[in-house]
Amino acid sequence: MSDSVDPRGARALPLSPSSSPSAPDTERVPQRRQMLKLGASLLTVGSSSALIAACGGGGGGSAGFGPLPAPAPAPNPPAPEPVVSKRSSFALAVMPDTQFYARYATAAESDQYDKRFGSAPFAAQTKWIAANAKALHIPFTIHLGDVVDQVGKPDQWKVADAAMKVLEDAKLPYSVLAGNHDVLNDVDYSVDPVNGTDAARNLAAEPYLQWFGTERAKKQATFGARDTSGFHEYHVFEAQGQKFMVLSLSWRVSDAGIAWARQVIAKNPTLPVILVNHQLLNIAPDGTSPLETDYGKMLWEKLIRDNDQIFMTLNGHHHGAAHLTKTNDFGHKVEEMVVDYQMAYQGGNGLMRLYEFDLTNKQIKVLSFSPWVPQKPAATLNAFDQAVLTTPNEAFTIEMDFAQRFAGFNKGFAAGEATVEQSLVEQAKALILANYKDPEATVQRPAADAEDYPKVANTLAHWRFVGGAVNQPVLPGTVISDVTGVNPLRRDALNQSVIRNAADGDIIWTDDRHRLSAAPGSVRFLNTNRNEPPRMSYFLTDAAAPINAQTLDQGYTVEAFVKIDKAWTSDNHKWMNIMTRDGLSGKLPGFLGEAEAPPMLFAISSLREVQWEVVPSPAGTPRAKTNWSGEVIADRWVHIAIVNDPVSHDTTMYVEGAPVLRNAAAAQGLASVSATSQWVVGGGSWNGARADGFFGHIGEVRVVAAGLAPSQWLTARRAG
Repeated sequence: MSDSVDPRGARALPLSPSSSPSAPDTERVPQRRQMLKLGASLLTVGSSSALIAACGGGGGGSAGFGPLPAPAPAPNPPAPEPVVSKRSSFALAVMPDTQFYARYATAAESDQYDKRFGSAPFAAQTKWIAANAKALHIPFTIHLGDVVDQVGKPDQWKVADAAMKVLEDAKLPYSVLAGNHDVLNDVDYSVDPVNGTDAARNLAAEPYLQWFGTERAKKQATFGARDTSGFHEYHVFEAQGQKFMVLSLSWRVSDAGIAWARQVIAKNPTLPVILVNHQLLNIAPDGTSPLETDYGKMLWEKLIRDNDQIFMTLNGHHHGAAHLTKTNDFGHKVEEMVVDYQMAYQGGNGLMRLYEFDLTNKQIKVLSFSPWVPQKPAATLNAFDQAVLTTPNEAFTIEMDFAQRFAGFNKGFAAGEATVEQSLVEQAKALILANYKDPEATVQRPAADAEDYPKVANTLAHWRFVGGAVNQPVLPGTVISDVTGVNPLRRDALNQSVIRNAADGDIIWTDDRHRLSAAPGSVRFLNTNRNEPPRMSYFLTDAAAPINAQTLDQGYTVEAFVKIDKAWTSDNHKWMNIMTRDGLSGKLPGFLGEAEAPPMLFAISSLREVQWEVVPSPAGTPRAKTNWSGEVIADRWVHIAIVNDPVSHDTTMYVEGAPVLRNAAAAQGLASVSATSQWVVGGGSWNGARADGFFGHIGEVRVVAAGLAPSQWLTARRAG
């Protein structure tokens, strides 16, 4: 996903469609109309294909762990654990993808964590581990990869270096591996199963090996070895009188790397093995069910199924969390788990995991929690700040008779001395919540009538898509009134520019709406497809509309209620536009970015992020600046507010009232190519041709030439 200062642009292409679009560097800037640097891997689900989001910003499929919707109610409390006076138990700390923590703690990204919260999540995680390792019997920490977001940016590596050094200074060993964002060429296995492995890398040029190389790894007391590439490593830690191996394989292990891994296991024939990868298991579109990947299936066939010592796998990369139990060639269970919070609120909100191995009670207990949330200033907290996650895929227990499971290779395995007084997961939960309580969600009142919203000065346009019979076409030429009476919209004629096959029924009236919208309905865009020949329908302002010439230099607020269609796919609908402004950015004085792009894009990326990308109005602005949300769940209404401060001109995006992490700084106004550059709702353009139509519902849209407070948004109610 490109970002506010990412020179590659919003649709930069990738070296592979499974690499994240936010990972690039200025020295390699492929064209934006090609596929995105990681967004999605093409996977087969039954007889159909699904594009599954992973590691970065733009593809479809997985509902992910985006900031929407608001957290679900906690499930019924689990049954009390058996009464055991003491137990033999230890815990492993697991740090999923830290890429945004590293990126947005840098000066280049305006130190967004410290600026808003006075602290940053990456360091908060390692400091918490260091402070509690002894009390919680944590002998080892596992990092799941994507240490940084942009491999070629040293400042991001410096953030990661400092955070992980906290563990080193505390003499607490850890394993680390390179994710797709941590290597220079991140070709996905599903795209090219042969090329892109560690065997093809220029090892002397890889930043990962410079920052987290073998010499650094050797300083860990648990270090076993690395392979000849330096990307893959193993550690052996001891806990409760038993030894375990953590075998960490970096992004795209080669056959030689797999052979090395097999040798390592063979040379340690009695050790239970936890296999760690960046990618292995995925999450299905329901957001909770496990979904196997091509790469994971390859690892299963070549490494896991005939190695009974591998009893558990951990990976990140795919947004969300899921758990799959498979049976190996020995008839034994292998527990596979994926966890990645990068698309959650604030790039993950500091969320991590603790895996408790209760050898006495024969269980692995999983706690998902944030040590950072309780540190945040109370005034910054909102309903998305959860210190402990309680949904079934985030808090669960795996029954495992360790001695029986390991008997085939370690007949002497047994629980250690029972010295632990209470479940370590429960102890950790108590520590996290000791002086913290999740903020209560503010209950906002639905509108009493169609006028129950704040009317604000400086409103340039307020479009409410109402007035027709439900489920009937919004016919071409239909006028959508502007509440101000100045800038109406009209549905454009069918099949303009390069569009083909559009029909009257491609936009229909509905009574569906966001629960906080006062407008009694919306319009639904149907049959949209971005592929050749493109099919779409949309609305335009008149060529002489006053809003066309507006540059909003004194601050602005743009609001929209939208719902992405449940049938959305990345292949057919990525980069679809909620609203744009016609014209070619390349015609703006001094602009050096993607000349084919319009100067304003309010869109949905290939990972279902909300994108607000604008060229600021001052002449000579070289590039667009971009705000990004996390991953938005399809078939759910969301309210989006984009607020540009009239003084600093910092732009903040809010989704369902929560500020996103990736915002743009010092972005004054909205450049207009000409006074007749029309605003487009439900579509856009590329290189002057119509493109990227919306698929789903759009409710009311409002543009105000002022930075509004939440109490003035369309989700609020009229005074009195």
